[in-house]
Amino acid sequence: MNIHYTLLGLEPQASREEIDAAYQRQRERYNPERVTDLDDDMRQVAEERTAEIERAYAILSDPVRRRQYDISIGVAQVDLPAVRASARRQITPRERMVAVIGSLVALALVAAIWVFTGRNAAVQGQPMGEVNRPAPSFSLQTLTGDTVSLSAYQGQVVLVNFWGTWCEPCKRELPALQAASERYSDKGLTIIGVNLTDDEKLQGNSEDDIRAFITQFNLTYPIALDRDGSVTDAFRVFPLPTSFFIDAQGRIRYVHVGELTLDDVTARFTELQREGLALGAP
Repeated sequence: MNIHYTLLGLEPQASREEIDAAYQRQRERYNPERVTDLDDDMRQVAEERTAEIERAYAILSDPVRRRQYDISIGVAQVDLPAVRASARRQITPRERMVAVIGSLVALALVAAIWVFTGRNAAVQGQPMGEVNRPAPSFSLQTLTGDTVSLSAYQGQVVLVNFWGTWCEPCKRELPALQAASERYSDKGLTIIGVNLTDDEKLQGNSEDDIRAFITQFNLTYPIALDRDGSVTDAFRVFPLPTSFFIDAQGRIRYVHVGELTLDDVTARFTELQREGLALGAP
């Protein structure tokens, strides 16, 4: 996974100008002045994400370090000038041997970097803020009038995802959430989408608009409506999308602000499910 690019919401082909602009956007999102009223756990999440963004920008804004990083994640190839040079001029057998050995060493180094960063990153998903506190209980209605209660899923791993129809990152992550629900719902994962319905009204959107949005993206996991904003406040949600991974004991274990991928959900679900089985959760 391209962790540094993902943190800034970029593709590996991004220009320097796009990197700078994305960095400024993310810095503003996690501006300390915007999170001063949060509790210690959520403030720590924001501070950790800020540090991750700084590290990502330090690498991607430096051409040399960015190329090394691109090679390590497989989006750029190793430059083998010594090998190319041997094709352009006559060199001694000794020089040719040195060039070949140097190339093999470089390839081995790239492979090692991939093993310890790229491959593990794909397994682990994006870095996420770790917390360990009880999840606020809630019961919310769906568009069909059914009730979604967090307590009904005690003993399962639950992903509570706060979103809005106007939120572009929310839209981008929906296919991954739907795919995760289809893949893991019968294995012990429940995904609950909590729509900020009170904010939808401020955006001029009705519940019919929300219904059309759900249909457009073919969402089949439960979508609960936070009509008065009380659940959003209880979870202390700040930017959207924000996702909470809740373990089988009903405790929030991970908080992720920003887009989720299928790998992210897989990694967190697998980890929390194993913990639950070890503790004897059903």
